Amino acid sequence: MPPSVDSKLPLNQINLKTPNPNTNIVTIDVGGQLFQTTKQTLDLAGPKSLFSKILDSCDQNPNPNNPYVPFIDRDPELFSILLSLLRTGHLPSKSKAFDFEDLIHESQFYGIETLLVDSHSNPSQFEAFNLEKSLLLPLSGRDSPSAISTTPVGSVHVAHGSKITSFDWSLHKKSTILTQFTAVDSLLALSPTIAAAGATDFSGLQLIDLEKGFVRETLNWENVTRSSSTVQAIGSSREYLFTSFESGRRNSNSIMAYDLQGGFRPVTEIGHYEIFGANLDSAIPATKLNWVSSYNLLMASGSHSGPSGVQGNIKFWDIRSGNVVWEMKEKVDCFADVTVSDNLSAVYKVGVNSGELFFVDLRNIGNDNSWVCLGDSGKVINGKKEGFGSRIETRGNQVFCSKGGDLELWSEVLIDSLGKGERGLEDRVVRKNYVGRAKDMGGNRITCLGFGGNKMFLTRKDQQFIEVWQSSVRGF
Repeated sequence: MPPSVDSKLPLNQINLKTPNPNTNIVTIDVGGQLFQTTKQTLDLAGPKSLFSKILDSCDQNPNPNNPYVPFIDRDPELFSILLSLLRTGHLPSKSKAFDFEDLIHESQFYGIETLLVDSHSNPSQFEAFNLEKSLLLPLSGRDSPSAISTTPVGSVHVAHGSKITSFDWSLHKKSTILTQFTAVDSLLALSPTIAAAGATDFSGLQLIDLEKGFVRETLNWENVTRSSSTVQAIGSSREYLFTSFESGRRNSNSIMAYDLQGGFRPVTEIGHYEIFGANLDSAIPATKLNWVSSYNLLMASGSHSGPSGVQGNIKFWDIRSGNVVWEMKEKVDCFADVTVSDNLSAVYKVGVNSGELFFVDLRNIGNDNSWVCLGDSGKVINGKKEGFGSRIETRGNQVFCSKGGDLELWSEVLIDSLGKGERGLEDRVVRKNYVGRAKDMGGNRITCLGFGGNKMFLTRKDQQFIEVWQSSVRGF
């Protein structure tokens, strides 16, 4: 969340006179214009706000014979917008007439920036079926994005070449730093200002301060051959930071778990493999890490393209025991990309050969590993790799899957009358739609996909900007 505003305010900008405790109505003079509201409304601003100071002054100076009028030397029109935000939780439509940067600065002065963030970038405002391309965020330089990472408040970090560009929650403030990497391949936001970054050709996982542009710490995995350890993937849970490492000689790999609350102390090592001979399974490092909170498991997936086609594996790790509790080996139609959804209790993949969407029900974990095709199950796999480069992610109860420059939206339809399926579970009916209006569809192949706040972010091949998609919201 944005940092709290300093509670110390200029004395020439506020003058608190003695309040009247006999009424629930509070009158405030802002720049010579009087506003009336209730104590309950002002209390919604929180204990660190300027409005809390006004309420405290009311309680500490009970003198009914001396009417009070707190005076604040600020813009009354901007105050009117923020008072409406306090009353309703939303920006009024008239806020469109104001510069958003001015509203941000005023909200910081009054100590209510958090409320502005909730109004402008609340995840509950995300409507998958009403997404529209609303904004293009330009990147400096000639490099196309290689990785993106978002935060819950809607800020986004983008790796392009050796640089990382950050946009704040309002998407108005932009900063760019230069990293030590030739190219950043993995990026994960740990906070609005700290990110974990790694590369497949540069040793170590770096924790980077994105505001000041320096490396706070570098985490390394010491393999048997004591060679460099490159980063293949990054993931996290509430407690742990997970990193998939591969030795510089590509003869060993491992997944390390670090304590997020304990100074990134190494907690445990899982999935440590030393490669001997032609053991292909152990030679595949995890290139995507997803934490499944409802099962307390880490899903690690990776694939390899060889003479016999694309092969891969998906493993679910219990990090407490260090054991694999469920594994799927991919040989026939290996995944181009794979993800897991807590909300839908399922694993989803897009086949690299068929280009179709498949799922496995997590509620049947350990009993049946067979994929169910949600697309054209009769499609012949002809070796054309129709799913190559596809990206798949879940958000809420929807699955987003890119096909070239288009984005498919898959949603589960709940029908109470459905009976039990062959596996003893309710049959699942899933329908496909396309994201956005016809004029927004198409373009270069989608390379990265992410969600933050009430927005969807995506990048495309050979383009130096980020597309922002969102539903229409009140105000801005």
